[in-house]
Amino acid sequence: MTLTETIISLDPSAFRDGERVLVQHGRLAASGFLFSSGVCGVRLKNELGNVILLPFQGQQVWSAEFGGRNLAMRSLFTEPRPVHEFLENFGGLLLHCGATAMGSPSKEDTHPLHGELPNAPYSTAFLAIGEDERGEYIGLGGEYVHIVAFGSCYSARPSLRLHGGSSLLAMSMTISNLRNSPMELMYLAHINFRPVDDGRLVYSAPCDPEHIHVRSSLPGFIQPRAGYLEFIEELKHHPEKHNVLRAELIFDPEVVFGIRYLADAQGWAHCMQVHPDGSADYVRHRPDQLDHGIRWISRTADQDALGFEPATAEVEGYLAEKRKGNIKVLPPKGQFHCNVEFGALSPREVKDVEARIEEALSRSTRSA
Repeated sequence: MTLTETIISLDPSAFRDGERVLVQHGRLAASGFLFSSGVCGVRLKNELGNVILLPFQGQQVWSAEFGGRNLAMRSLFTEPRPVHEFLENFGGLLLHCGATAMGSPSKEDTHPLHGELPNAPYSTAFLAIGEDERGEYIGLGGEYVHIVAFGSCYSARPSLRLHGGSSLLAMSMTISNLRNSPMELMYLAHINFRPVDDGRLVYSAPCDPEHIHVRSSLPGFIQPRAGYLEFIEELKHHPEKHNVLRAELIFDPEVVFGIRYLADAQGWAHCMQVHPDGSADYVRHRPDQLDHGIRWISRTADQDALGFEPATAEVEGYLAEKRKGNIKVLPPKGQFHCNVEFGALSPREVKDVEARIEEALSRSTRSA
């Protein structure tokens, strides 16, 4: 619940080459700047670090730095590019995917890779300063309206908050069907951390083939290297072999898992990459909102990424997911809403999350 909130509208014409402060509120601040590519950037800061967002391009979280390290994936993109194609601007920490379709399209699909939201042009963007049950925050929000004649018509309204004293980002997404007829919906929060050698994956799902399965089909742009298909076959029967990111494992060009997460007593599912120093990258989501989990790992000479991705479906593309019964349907004027939190954890916070994960797993065992 928001107790108080102040909204400051943003206009692309106000962004300049040099970074300038837009608002300061105690230990929280926001500044605006232009990347050399011409893309507008907003930096939100607290006393623990900062996060850079793209207010008018997908409302992406481009990067975040906490604890002296960049959380975002390593990629060929040193800065965002003003494009619409997913693979021509793929290097951010969070990309919203969907909403009429998402995932890798098959030869029969007509939708772009991961849908229209990742680089969507937002006509409205604003800063928000306020206080909620977790304390003071500074955030970014906006609205994108997608209209296709004789097709879909919806609005996407994301929100991201950075609280004082926290290295977690609180994100929400609301998608509203603006039509007077039902709307099919797919959504995925594409969260891409930077993996580390010997990073330990800890999550609220039993590590067995019933709860974790490996995608065996490959998108057309993927060319597997020697030993890759054998590695995929091994993971089908022994998914636990990926729980420690040893340098010799073949995540080249990528490995994709579908995960059935379990929720704790408060309704949250958890996933962490625990670093050798005891800190962690972390995502939590609500399976009653996002009932599918995707894990994407890509470790190549040019790209190093660990995706923890809560979603409404798997990522085989619209037609495949429709055959599986994974497409959501919004009623006329209906809404979809989800909440996701992600960022960095201290070693002390890691211990608390590990206890929550153990509680979720033990609850499942007792009810079985």
